[in-house]
Amino acid sequence: MSTPWATILMFLAASFLGAVGQFLYKAGADRATGGVVAYLVEPMLLGGVACYVAVMVLFVAAFKRGGSPAVLYPVYATTFVWSSLIGAHWFGESIRPVNVAGMLMLLVGIALMGVKS
Repeated sequence: MSTPWATILMFLAASFLGAVGQFLYKAGADRATGGVVAYLVEPMLLGGVACYVAVMVLFVAAFKRGGSPAVLYPVYATTFVWSSLIGAHWFGESIRPVNVAGMLMLLVGIALMGVKS
């Protein structure tokens, strides 16, 4: 079964939105003070929830177009790369050479998962 490029791009967009959702959860948790109600009304946390809803919508729409989960879920793993880049930019987290090596290995692995035997 061939996986359409549009489906792959939808999963790539979902991976980016998943990383943005993680960023919003972290930033929202840092800003929220108080109890559970503070979490329920914190705009950044609500934005994170919206991102994850969008991820699920993209998953459903992508699978409707067709494609192999063996190809698509590794594409979603790029969330880890996006999260690292967002963390470095917004939270000043360092990305060391070993982290870059891991990201490159992840990307090579994703490419290899899409190779037909």
